[in-house]
Amino acid sequence: MGSNQRANAKNPNNSAHKATTNNRSNQLNPNNAAYRSSRGKK
Repeated sequence: MGSNQRANAKNPNNSAHKATTNNRSNQLNPNNAAYRSSRGKK
């Protein structure tokens, strides 16, 4: 059976879920560099 990336990202027991939520949180946090880079700013 093939890997289902969407299912992995939605499963709170999977490491992909933690990485996905951390990335989203960082992109929504104006104090984080990922916020600026996700908006094309330096």
